[in-house]
Amino acid sequence: MTSPDRSATSAPPDQLQHIAQTLTRMRLLIRKRTIGRMAIAKVSPGLDVSHLDVLEAMRIIVAEGGEVTVGAIAETMRIDPSRGSRMVTELVSRGILERGVSQADARRSIVNRTHLGDRLLQELREVKHALVAEVLAGWTDEQIATFAELFERFTAGFEASASKKPEG
Repeated sequence: MTSPDRSATSAPPDQLQHIAQTLTRMRLLIRKRTIGRMAIAKVSPGLDVSHLDVLEAMRIIVAEGGEVTVGAIAETMRIDPSRGSRMVTELVSRGILERGVSQADARRSIVNRTHLGDRLLQELREVKHALVAEVLAGWTDEQIATFAELFERFTAGFEASASKKPEG
């Protein structure tokens, strides 16, 4: 394993350690799916947190200009296509999603949210926004704007590092 490139930052090691430890705490919260579980408990207690991943994968696919198919959902979620198919089928049976026919290729099946799915997603967003607002209570507008900009930059940096192919 190679050592990190210290020339990339002038941050003192103790500050880097503090960021790394805070990031670990955040990762543990994310792994517990805290926000998703809170939203589901309020909005639709019968859903599993992984169902939210399907809805988020669909949003990503559409944002990237793709067609929402079971295969695209599975690929975006990095899961086996059969598992993706089972999850979509569960959401179809609950009336959250519906299957349709591709306009580009009538042989392909696509997946769409129903009105219930749209409403559920909107309610989930509202719960998430309320939770974030609660966490940021007491912050100034300037602090929130700075945090939003830096958090985006930090996350984009992680995405860029993760997308690099390993040397060798």
